[in-house]
Amino acid sequence: MRIVPAFDADKLDERLWHQQGVKLIAPHRQGRKTKPQDGRELRRYRRRWKVERLFAWLQNFRRVVTRYEVRAEKFLGFLHLNCFLVLLRRF
Repeated sequence: MRIVPAFDADKLDERLWHQQGVKLIAPHRQGRKTKPQDGRELRRYRRRWKVERLFAWLQNFRRVVTRYEVRAEKFLGFLHLNCFLVLLRRF
């Protein structure tokens, strides 16, 4: 079973589940009378945002994006350094 974040739509949810075995995780539409999901799956959706933002912030560092280093150890070191710089900027 794959889990895919997407927009809330009952027809799409049913089609994906029956045809491909994909469970749709999406925030509920406003004004929805029945809520088919409990809060656990939506918490996973919110955590995904944090990971996506980190990758977007790392795109600001040219050395990580283009990967000038040939050795993986050096690249990993610069990646850790850039994550630390992102953390410092956010606090």
